[in-house]
Amino acid sequence: MDVNIYKKLLLRIVYALAIMLLVVNCGQKKTDELTEDDKVDWGFHTVEKVDSLNPILKPSVDFSFESPISNKTVYWESRNVLNPAAVVHNETVYLFYRSQDSSGTSRIGLATSTDGLHFDKRSKPVLYPDEDPMMRYEWHYKKLANDTLDTDCKNCLFDGIEDPRIVGSPDGNYVMTYTAYDGKTARLSVATSSNLLHWTKQGLAFEDKKYRDVWSKSGAIVAELQGEKVIAKKINGSYWMYFGDTDIFLAKSDDLIHWEICENEESKNPISVLYPRPGYFDSRLVEPGPFALYTAKGILLIYNGSNAANFNDTELPKFTYAAGQALFDKEAPYILLDRTSDYFIYPDKPYEKIGEVNLVCFVEGLVPYSNRWFLYYGTADSKIAVATTVLDE
Repeated sequence: MDVNIYKKLLLRIVYALAIMLLVVNCGQKKTDELTEDDKVDWGFHTVEKVDSLNPILKPSVDFSFESPISNKTVYWESRNVLNPAAVVHNETVYLFYRSQDSSGTSRIGLATSTDGLHFDKRSKPVLYPDEDPMMRYEWHYKKLANDTLDTDCKNCLFDGIEDPRIVGSPDGNYVMTYTAYDGKTARLSVATSSNLLHWTKQGLAFEDKKYRDVWSKSGAIVAELQGEKVIAKKINGSYWMYFGDTDIFLAKSDDLIHWEICENEESKNPISVLYPRPGYFDSRLVEPGPFALYTAKGILLIYNGSNAANFNDTELPKFTYAAGQALFDKEAPYILLDRTSDYFIYPDKPYEKIGEVNLVCFVEGLVPYSNRWFLYYGTADSKIAVATTVLDE
């Protein structure tokens, strides 16, 4: 056989094998944990869901509360409990969770635990819409205007205080970021407390007229682990916060209360530091999870991603919420250093697949406790579950 013909035939065989290998790899089924390529040395490798107990918090009709706005008694967590933040204080886990009454108004409840797994709820919410300066942002605009209300619509009157995230401040107090929702616009807001029981609303995180009425939510402040406490960390003279639920954006502050959105100098638009990726589990949107953890290797941000309707991760149903991880430069929080290509927790249990919103694992609470990390997350926007991993990860 002619040598040139032989070479051409060999090249065709190699090319065909490469194409076959590519097709096989593109269709390869994912495992339940990160691939070897994703087992980075800066984030969590695997977490174990506590299947014997999950879900650890469920809605209940046992607790009533008189709304200071409507003066009506409501069963304030009868519809859903979801999306918790967590803090360790005096060897006790404080779990702050979003609750919904039958009409969809959200308030923040509190449950405590001495093992991180079994929780006792307080009978009243600790933060809720009230007749105060924040009422216009936390109470449905149709209720405020005394409009005709469609009480038969299951989702028409959603409002209230949603999705807390909490860090300690260097002065010994606590700072909560939360979403104020008036049925039309979500606005990132701030509250503070000295004892975790009584909270003072500090107003909107972004008071600048340009952003006051622009949709914003999910504020994850950069914080550092100091013993059992997670304390907000200044970098180059400022505190930093990741936020947003499409792309993830960045803001900075001098006092943890008043925040300035980081803008592109030319376009005057907020800079995007993390964004959806076609073909991946986070192809539809990205949204911060718990506080962003300052470490020696960088700033670890656990984030929630949603799978798009197309050009997505074909191994997951569309609109599935699963969690990934990103690492930012510890001296320049706007520089993305690394990002996992796969999720490390996703809905595979019945209570994670079916609920108010199907197919959701939404990670929002993270604490070091009893030599482990405890990760608390909302399931199908209806209940709350926990997963753990070793502390040295």
